[in-house]
Amino acid sequence: MKLPVNLIEQELKLFEEKFKEAAKSNVSMLDRIMRYVVKRKGKQLRPMFVFLAARLFGEANESTYRAASLVELLHTATLVHDDVVDDSIERRGFFSVYALWKNKASVLVGDYLLAKGLLLSLENNDFQILKFLSDAVRQMSEGELLQMEKSRSLNLDEGVYFEIIKSKTASLLASACAAGAWSTSQNAETAERMRAFGEKVGIAFQIKDDLFDYTSQDVGKPTGNDIKEKKLTLPLIYTLNNVDKETKRKMIYIIKNENTRKAKVQYIIDVVEKTGGIEYTNQKMAGYKKEAMGLLHSFPESGIRDGFEQLVNFVTDRKY
Repeated sequence: MKLPVNLIEQELKLFEEKFKEAAKSNVSMLDRIMRYVVKRKGKQLRPMFVFLAARLFGEANESTYRAASLVELLHTATLVHDDVVDDSIERRGFFSVYALWKNKASVLVGDYLLAKGLLLSLENNDFQILKFLSDAVRQMSEGELLQMEKSRSLNLDEGVYFEIIKSKTASLLASACAAGAWSTSQNAETAERMRAFGEKVGIAFQIKDDLFDYTSQDVGKPTGNDIKEKKLTLPLIYTLNNVDKETKRKMIYIIKNENTRKAKVQYIIDVVEKTGGIEYTNQKMAGYKKEAMGLLHSFPESGIRDGFEQLVNFVTDRKY
């Protein structure tokens, strides 16, 4: 499954230059860190969502480019902060900023990226776009804290899981779609429909990411990592709610006390597979994907819409 980069190739190329400029600093240490961060950016899925959402309703304009830069600045800021929170030394197969520059620099770099993003919008009067993205940052922070709270008690409830991923992951993708649509349509109803679409895709994206914890493929993060971090994931929640009491007690004990032991983590993974947790999770992901496609198909058929459909398929069918 390929990404539809050919449809927005020129936009992405110009975006690269604009993003580099947006991330620049006059402080040599900070600029050095920024260059390191920019060089190791991921697949740029979120800017793709911004540009495709914009192109559904018109040609990309300066507001669209600023929206894409804001999304990427905020996303990068959250990743830098997440690595501090999670004590992660690796990000996308490379050393994280946290591993190389430690806590203080990482927190300040994240703050700097947030400030640069906010100023980029404020200085250009992109108030509605800033509102979309500021709300996403609020939700992401709330989702992270809710996950921390529930992980301590292992209160594994499916409703809580969806509340967490809707806030932590889906909110930024939803805002990216809303911002892109607004930049070319200036229509609140259109932006809201695209926000809802992005939220459904974002939930499916996170469910797919959680499934990687139960695979042996090289996906850029260690298998069983979510278990080691006591993170609430849908395969685990389903399994704990569908095994006998003795197995459930054993699994909870491992998650709380033996989550760094490879053999014990593998036991959890094996039980999840045997109980049907993977199959159930795949069904849930397919459901959110179907809802997203329904919203997308409410817009007129076009090459851009087809490209968007291709991007949604990539999100749910990707191998990494």
